[in-house]
Formats: sequence, structure tokens, C-alpha cells
Amino acid sequence: MARERGFWSRELIEEIAEKGTLHGVANVPDDVRNIFTTAHDITPEDHVRMQAAFQKHVDNAVSKTVNFPNNATQKDVENVYLLAYTLGCKGVTVYRDGSREEQVLSTGKTAGTDEKKSDSPQKIVPKKRPETIYGTTTLMNTGCGNLYVTINEDHNGNLFELFTRMGKAGGCASSQAEAIGRLVSLAFRSNIDSHEIVKQLRGISCHSPAWANGGKISSCSDAISKAIERYAEHGDKADGNGNGSHGREKKGIKEKIIFCGACPDCGGAVEHEGGCAVCRDCGFTKCY
Repeated sequence: MARERGFWSRELIEEIAEKGTLHGVANVPDDVRNIFTTAHDITPEDHVRMQAAFQKHVDNAVSKTVNFPNNATQKDVENVYLLAYTLGCKGVTVYRDGSREEQVLSTGKTAGTDEKKSDSPQKIVPKKRPETIYGTTTLMNTGCGNLYVTINEDHNGNLFELFTRMGKAGGCASSQAEAIGRLVSLAFRSNIDSHEIVKQLRGISCHSPAWANGGKISSCSDAISKAIERYAEHGDKADGNGNGSHGREKKGIKEKIIFCGACPDCGGAVEHEGGCAVCRDCGFTKCY
């Protein structure tokens, strides 16, 4: 019709596509605007009256969506439902513009908004756990005792979950190790790079560090980071010498542990004596 009436132009078409309506667009005659009316140009009440006009002559329910602008309120929706009931509609469907990321009726402006939304950070949903997965358990010696770190991977060989268990059950250290294990598992299942996880846990220190295999283990967190690092590099050869957890037990390899730092009971200085860590102030001792 624009071509027939002589007011067509590329700029006009782009403006109409952007606004999604002829109303408010210059150079469009009034009689043309009145003919080409969209669902967003009429009021929600007009939508209901249109549905009611058809419902009056139909036995089954008539379906029609009542289109609301983005700024519609709960009261506006309530009024439409009450009007539909009054006019004898058997049902009514309402939709507020922009309430979903993708919708049937959209304009160039809406599409641009959706494009911006796609650039915003998306929520990460962790992968679901298969019924059966495999991994290894590594013994890590820490100042709090033996820490058993189990690392499992999925069928594609990706790190999937991590469990920890202290040699001495219970206590604050055990609960913290379990919490770290759950968070690391969540990170694995969300495709977080294991190197980033190791970077966060490595070097965290506590009052009672230890030395094992010529290296310092500053805390349980540090031990977990080293277990992840070894697994990522050597797989089931978690001790770095070609021996997994079973190999260590069979060969009877024992790691020499030397404790230092503050006493966990009184905070006093811990000395090394006869293979034990001894506190002269309160009598605390830990032997391996």
C-alpha cells in the first residue's frame, strides 16, 4: 500500500521495523494507520472484547492472547480476567511484552535488547553425575593427620569430583576438608580449569604445616591442591613416582613427616623430638 500510495522509502520501512507499529511514524496517512493496527496498538480490554465476540457464537472455548505492554501491573491483569468472566469468555491468556527472553512478537528494538542480553554472563549449570565413574585415592600427609583425597573423572577423562576424608574423623579440619571437596567438585562439574582451582588452594597455611616427599604441605587446602595437581599431571600415578594409591601400600613407602609451628591446643612453640612434635607448654604431642 505504501508503494501504491507513493510514500514508500527504505528509511520509512526501517523505522516501522524498529518501532513495530505505524503509530507515531511520520509520513503515514491516518487512514493507513487505522487499517494496519497491531496487537500492541489496541488496549488489553479490546483484546478481551474481540475474544468475547467470537466466544458468543462458539460452543468450545476460544483462545486468544491478551497482549500487555512491558509496564503492565498486576491490577491490569486482574481487570482483564474479571472482564473476560463478565463477558462470558471460557478462558483467557495474558502475556506481558518482554517477560521472556524470546517471544513471537518482536521488533527491531526488542531484537537489539535480546542481543545485549546474550552478551551478559550466563549462569553455569553443573553437569549431572553419572551412576558410575572412576578415579583414584591419594594419601596426603598434613599437619592435621592423614588426608585421603579421592579424585574421580568422567567417561571423557575430565576431572569430575573430589572427596576428602581425614584419618581422624570429625573435628574442624575434617569438616573444612569436606567443604573444600564439595566446592572443588562443583567447580569440576562446571568446567572450571583445574589449574585455576589449584592456584586458589595452593599455599594456604595453617598452624601446623608438614613436609612430605621433600616438599612442604602448608595445610589441608594446600594438600588438596597438590593432589589435584599430581592427578592432572600423572593420572593414577598420584605420588609422582609412578605409584598410585595401591602401589604405595604394596611397596610400603612411608613419607617422613616433620612438624613445626604453633601448638593446636595452646598456641605454644612445637619442637621436634624423637620423630614426634612436642609442645613443652601443655604437653601436646603428635607422633608418626
